[in-house]
Amino acid sequence: MATRINLLDWRAARRTRRRKEFLTMLGLGAGAGLALLALAFVTVTGAVEHQDRRNQYLAMQIKDLDKQIKEIEELEKVKANLVSRMNVIQQLQESRSATVHFFDEIVNTLPDGIFLSSIKQSGQNVTIDGTAESSGRISAYLKNLDSSPWFKNPKLVVIKTGEKNKQRNSDFTLQVTNLTKATAQPEAVSGRTEVKP
Repeated sequence: MATRINLLDWRAARRTRRRKEFLTMLGLGAGAGLALLALAFVTVTGAVEHQDRRNQYLAMQIKDLDKQIKEIEELEKVKANLVSRMNVIQQLQESRSATVHFFDEIVNTLPDGIFLSSIKQSGQNVTIDGTAESSGRISAYLKNLDSSPWFKNPKLVVIKTGEKNKQRNSDFTLQVTNLTKATAQPEAVSGRTEVKP
C-alpha cells in the first residue's frame, strides 16, 4: 500500500513565509537606506552651514583687514608727507649755513677795486655782474674764485670797457659753480659792494 503525502499546503506556507521574510528584509533595507540618506543629508547640511559660518567669519575678517589696510595707506601718506616736510626743513637749515658760507666767501674772494652790482643764483650756477677798475682786477677775482674751496669753474662771460667820470672802468659778467649746497631756488641780490682791506 502506497503512502500519499500532500505537499501543496506546506510549500505554499513556506512560500508565504519566505515572501513575508523577504518583504520584511526589504522594508528593513529600505528603512536603513532612508535612515542613511537622512543621516547623510543632516551631515551634509551641517557641514554646509558650518562652512557658511566660516565663510561669513572670513568675509568679516577680510573686511576688517581691508579697513586696516586703508588706514595703513592713509598713515603711509601722512608719514610720507611728514618726511617730505622734514626734508624741506632740513634742507632749509642746511641752506641757512650754506648761504652764510656763500656770502662770506664772495666777500673773502673779492679783490680791491671791484664793485659788484648783482649776484644771481640758479641751482649751483652763480652769475655775478660788477664793475672793475681794471681788467687785471677781474683776472685776480677769477683766480681767487678758482682757489676757493666753495667755488669751481669760474669763467668770464662778458667784459665791456668804458669811461665814467673820467675813469676807465670794465663792466663784467662772470659765472661760477657754487659748492656750498645752497637751495636750488633762484636768489638775486642787487646793490653795489666794495670790499677794502
